[in-house]
This record gives sequence, C-alpha cells and structure tokens, in this order.
Amino acid sequence: MINQQVERNIRLLLETRECPNCYLEGARLGGVNLGGGNLGEAKLPVANLAGAKLGGVNLGGANLAGAYLGGAYLGGANLGGAYMEGANLEGAYLAGANLGGTYLVGANFSGANLEGANLGGANLEGAILEGAILIGTIMPDGVRHE
Repeated sequence: MINQQVERNIRLLLETRECPNCYLEGARLGGVNLGGGNLGEAKLPVANLAGAKLGGVNLGGANLAGAYLGGAYLGGANLGGAYMEGANLEGAYLAGANLGGTYLVGANFSGANLEGANLGGANLEGAILEGAILIGTIMPDGVRHE
C-alpha cells in the first residue's frame, strides 16, 4: 500500500518531472514519461518503473534497491552513485547511461542494452549480464569492452 506522502510525491513528479530527494518507495510508475527529469537522491526502493521513458533523467545517488525497471528506456540517464542492489533491468535500454560508482550487487541486466554506458567503479558482484549488449561499455575496472 502506498502512503499519502508517496502519492503526493508521485503527483508532483508527474506534473513537473522534478522530485529530487523525494520519497517514492513502492511507487507504481510503469510506462510513464519522465525523460530529462530530476530524481537525484530520490528514494525509489521496490518501485515499479517497467517500460518507463527515462532518457536523460538524473537518478544520481538514488536508492533503487529492488526496483523493477524491466524494458525501461534509460538512454543517456545519470545513475552515477545510485544504490541498485537487486534491481531488475531486464531488457532495459541503457546505452550511453552513466552508472559509474553505482552499487549493482545482484542486479539483473539480462538482455539489457548497455552499449557505450559507463560502469566504471560500479560494484557488479553477482549481477546477471547474460545476453546484455556491452559494446563500448566502460567496465568497472575502467577497461572499455570490445
């Protein structure tokens, strides 16, 4: 059940595409268009962002632990320093996204497109990358994947 604070923050976010440092735990935002928005430092654990259009969005430092982003469009998004333990990004489009320094332990990137993305310094321990497109991706060790 979503509480009133989350409901208010969802309304604000949908109206303005701005909600930095917002509390959005468990928010149901599947399919919404928040492209270019600012959700820096937002709290989105276990949120549903399936199929959301998040191109160029700022999610730097956000908490997306256990969030579902399957099929989401995150091209060019900033997820640097985000906490995404156990997040599901299966089939997501993350080409050109910044995930530098992101905590991605146990995250699922099956079939995701990470072409040209930055994973420098990210923690991918136990992450699932089966079928992910990694052409030109900067890996956690700083080496560009061929």
